[in-house]
Amino acid sequence: MSAAPSAERTGSGPYVVWVCLVAALGGLLFGYDTAVIAGAIGFLQEHFQLDATQKGWAAACALLGCVGGVAFAGVFSDRLGRKKTLVLAGVLFLVSAVGTAVPRTFTTFVLYRVLGGVGVGIASMASPMYIAEISPARIRGRMVSVNQFAIISGMLIVYFVNYFIAQGAEPSWNAARGWRWMFASEIVPATLFLALLLFVPESPRWLAENGRTDQARRVLARVVGPGAVDAELGSIEAAAGEKSAALSDLLEPGLRRMLGIGIALAVLQQVTGINVFLYYAPEIFKQLGAGVDAALLQTIVVGAVNLLFTVVAIGRVDHWGRRPLMMAGAAGMGVSLLALGLGAQHSLVSVSMLVFVLGYIACFALSVGPVTWVLLSELFPTRLRGRALSIATFWLWTANFVVSQTFPMLDENPWLVARFNHGFPFYVYAAFCVVLVLVVWRWVPETKGRTLEEIERWSGPVG
Repeated sequence: MSAAPSAERTGSGPYVVWVCLVAALGGLLFGYDTAVIAGAIGFLQEHFQLDATQKGWAAACALLGCVGGVAFAGVFSDRLGRKKTLVLAGVLFLVSAVGTAVPRTFTTFVLYRVLGGVGVGIASMASPMYIAEISPARIRGRMVSVNQFAIISGMLIVYFVNYFIAQGAEPSWNAARGWRWMFASEIVPATLFLALLLFVPESPRWLAENGRTDQARRVLARVVGPGAVDAELGSIEAAAGEKSAALSDLLEPGLRRMLGIGIALAVLQQVTGINVFLYYAPEIFKQLGAGVDAALLQTIVVGAVNLLFTVVAIGRVDHWGRRPLMMAGAAGMGVSLLALGLGAQHSLVSVSMLVFVLGYIACFALSVGPVTWVLLSELFPTRLRGRALSIATFWLWTANFVVSQTFPMLDENPWLVARFNHGFPFYVYAAFCVVLVLVVWRWVPETKGRTLEEIERWSGPVG
């Protein structure tokens, strides 16, 4: 009978888990920072007397920072290291939290939201990268999944925070001070993140690739065990010695097709309207007849359903397949959005509308939300995966910005309101759900059960 693996070969599991949880706080802050606007936007609009375009800008301006953060995250992580890049993201989160809590003008508020967005963009790349590089292969998938869980958890936490700040308060207090406390609340998790980062190591892969072999050995000894250090270092050095692929390789016929599919999936994930509900949920519920407290409480329910079905999706995506989940989920989202549009147009009661919203959120969290990222991580050859993901992520954040900016314009346009009573945006997003179903049916391959090498041969070899 063989003996159980020793710590010499497996390292310290609790240590790895703890380090990954600290890094995942970057994902939690990602979710917290992007969702805090949901509870504050109505009070912010009242305080600064914003029109529909400015209201959209208040919600969307952070996303421009996200685009910039994503664009430079790779450069920062390669030059500074993964840990220092996470520290930079944490500092930006902290500065943004303070700055958005005390602005005297709307312009100042926007400036600090953009800075926070840069932090979000950096964290969206750096946190999963660090977790993947610090985790041994046997638990890497689970540890990286923790980051997605942390993002959704951050959203749910801030929904609770927003609710407890605004609950029972006078409308005048919320308009003057309540929204400031919502943004200021991010100071707590941002400070905790920065403090805990002092106690985690640099990525052993980054250390090894930058000639700091002795430090890499010390980290690897705790991660994979002293007995496996040499083998792990050998793998790292072999990978570092491979010829890196050029960006132009993505323009080869097979890879050009896969890049187009990847960008289409990234854009369609956003233009089906998910972040409208994550950023504007309380405002949508208030338009549908809910009071301030009820609207914020219903937003908490939205966050809880999002979290629950994300967990289900993580456990089932390898069993049900990517294509069936994507098509069924997008179809369910489309039906829910159509029902929301008709319900808004005909002034259905808010409880009925909540059911449709939750149906939409459940379908998204079970399919389009997580599965899009699974497909993006599988479709491209290993040597081009980082570059291709950066391009797809750029377009995802750009689409997110467009949707967030235009929603108030569509929702508050007098001509559209007179004819559709706030239902028109939901019809638009429902139409994009139909487009998503068709794209997946016609062009997206099933990657379930295929090795990355098999998928790469399907798309065409590099070089």
